[in-house]
Amino acid sequence: MGDQTPCAALSNVLNKVKPYLAMISLQFGYAGMYIISMVSFKHGMSNFILATYRHVVATLVIVPFAFVLERKIRPKMTLPIFLRIVVLGFLEPVLDQNLYYLGMKYTTATYGSAFVNMLPAVTFILAMIFRLERVNVKKIRSLAKIIGTAITVVGAMVMTLYKGPIIDFIKSGGATHHGTTAESADKHWVTGTIMLLGSIFGWSSFFILQSFTLKKYPAELSLTAWICFMGMMQGAGVSLVMVRDLSAWKVGWDSRLLAATYSGIVCSGIAYYVQGVVIRERGPVFVTSFSPLCMIITASLGAIVLAEKIHLGSIIGAIIIVSGLYTVVWGKSKDGKYSETDEKSNVLQELPITNNARSISDDDGIVGPAKIVNIPASKTPFSTQGT
Repeated sequence: MGDQTPCAALSNVLNKVKPYLAMISLQFGYAGMYIISMVSFKHGMSNFILATYRHVVATLVIVPFAFVLERKIRPKMTLPIFLRIVVLGFLEPVLDQNLYYLGMKYTTATYGSAFVNMLPAVTFILAMIFRLERVNVKKIRSLAKIIGTAITVVGAMVMTLYKGPIIDFIKSGGATHHGTTAESADKHWVTGTIMLLGSIFGWSSFFILQSFTLKKYPAELSLTAWICFMGMMQGAGVSLVMVRDLSAWKVGWDSRLLAATYSGIVCSGIAYYVQGVVIRERGPVFVTSFSPLCMIITASLGAIVLAEKIHLGSIIGAIIIVSGLYTVVWGKSKDGKYSETDEKSNVLQELPITNNARSISDDDGIVGPAKIVNIPASKTPFSTQGT
């Protein structure tokens, strides 16, 4: 390490920082998408058509790069992998995005971005259901994941059931709402919350399936292109059923075209690829642990651009959700450390057997790793269970 050149040291630092910079940049991209999408909805764009156009743009942008850059490393497409891609194209591009857009239309962009903080907790619950996550209540790391998940659910309930007074960070002349309008808004608020929960469920399912698919199909750009294409085809079918007015498909040089182009390039094409790379390197929980930053950026932009009103209940609930989120992340980080310790302890426990084998076979004529020694089983076996 001492004879390392400055260029090599800088390269090592950049490699370590790269996942963090990538995920922070994505949060700015997502925050911009939330604001631009809300503006397009206020100008009459359908959320179904926006989701479809978004993946039309993403497919056109990503396919050429995937075809050229991964021409030699692209694995062979098989039926099981194709079926997984079809499901991936439904979970995030169709189910998640349409439910999220609807939920955001019924609430606010800030409220929707705050709900995204439930993503790690929902992912953890699904991982337990599918036996992808080991839980031992006697260990502190498992308790942290369970408690963090419970805290996150409590925060979501606070955001849903308690609105509280409006907090004006930026002074704006808000109109007084009448009783019927407030009652209707409350009904939409609950409906929007249910849709946001469905959106988070679809997104967390997408992350789990994407991590498994990358093991069988380790070509991030090609997988991104396939997901965008499948999302475009399935989204177009859903849009034709849900939106019968063909004039709704027309876009001009306005916020609707900007929303489709921006979200397609940044939040579908680039985001799917970057998330795939980071998931392979750091895992899905690392990817989802940056969502609170997106909430803060969206809240700031929403108050300035959209003049959104932030309620006290949303702030309290968001703080509780973030606390639960990082409790889950802390438990996951400890989980990784303990698994490494378990592996090292297993290796150390195997060393005495290796040394005994060497001493027993010293008289043999075989030298090197080709020695084969049969050691009788011990009557008092030691335990290999980690602490």
